[in-house]
Amino acid sequence: MTATLAGDEVGTDRHAAALDGIRRTERRRRTRRLVVAVLLFAVTVGSVVVALNFGEITLEPGEVLAVALGGGEEVSRLVLLEFRLPRILLAALIGIGFGLSGALFQSVLRNPLASPDIIGISQGATVGAVTGTLALGLTSGIAVQALAFVGALTVAALNFLVAWRGGLTGQRFVLCGIALAFACTSAIGYLLTRTEVRDAQAAIAWMAGSVGSADYDVIARTAIALVVLVPAALWLASRLGMLEMGDDVASALGVAAVRIRIVAIGVGVLLAAVATAAAGPVPFIALTAAPIARRLVGDGRVALWHSALVGATIAVVADLVAQNALDDAQVPVGVITGLIGGPYLIWVLSLSQRARRG
Repeated sequence: MTATLAGDEVGTDRHAAALDGIRRTERRRRTRRLVVAVLLFAVTVGSVVVALNFGEITLEPGEVLAVALGGGEEVSRLVLLEFRLPRILLAALIGIGFGLSGALFQSVLRNPLASPDIIGISQGATVGAVTGTLALGLTSGIAVQALAFVGALTVAALNFLVAWRGGLTGQRFVLCGIALAFACTSAIGYLLTRTEVRDAQAAIAWMAGSVGSADYDVIARTAIALVVLVPAALWLASRLGMLEMGDDVASALGVAAVRIRIVAIGVGVLLAAVATAAAGPVPFIALTAAPIARRLVGDGRVALWHSALVGATIAVVADLVAQNALDDAQVPVGVITGLIGGPYLIWVLSLSQRARRG
């Protein structure tokens, strides 16, 4: 009897020690996630400050601060408020949209290549925008953005219908998306070959992805959409964490796996559609932001806030480089993100091959 009681006490002590270890590990993870989020926010703000000061006309921090407080010289106000601030704000907003979208797709589909610019969402938006400008002759920015939005949603719906087989698997969804992306690329090529060279140049410029023509109306529409979509994405964070443990575990914990997966894909599509409609199909931000955020957080869990901040930083810094990399010309921000994302994609594929070899 005495030996049994002693054994129970030892078992209870071990159980308490295990629980205490789990709590300490969880506290360290939360602390690290918070520290990384604060640092990323500081980096994002720092990149915005640098972008405000840097350019053909260099402004001192005091001049920027004076304009921010409602004063400053007329030239400083013109440079900051009419030229630099709109494109910085739009770059940050689309970076948040693409970063969150990529994080949602990659978490739900459990595939590092699940990104809106890989699975046809961005290409669908491009078909919509190019159809509006070249086939319908639309010149209104709102109308073109609306068609880009519709194009992205149409391709996403087609992808969902084609990939659904009583359920949804990440590999099938990505492969069907790649096929639809090729189909969209063919449609874009057809439209470009059937139009005048001058009109085609305007369409190609939009397809490169740029925030150079940003204005406060576009910024307001994009910001309003994100005010709705970002909380929806963050609401999914804890449920996506359970889904990453497997559908059976998530269901046992009370998560409706199929429903949450569909909602997450829908929110990801809307985020990508909003960002693409605002600035064109800026490539690779959605693909790279989430993996970078996960590596910084280091616990293997979905990192939505962190992905949004990484996406915003990438977009702002890439646009700053796009404006100043060449002495005599500016290039679209999509050219710079493409230069970053191409080697990254090769690196991801290389890691996948090594993992298969064991």
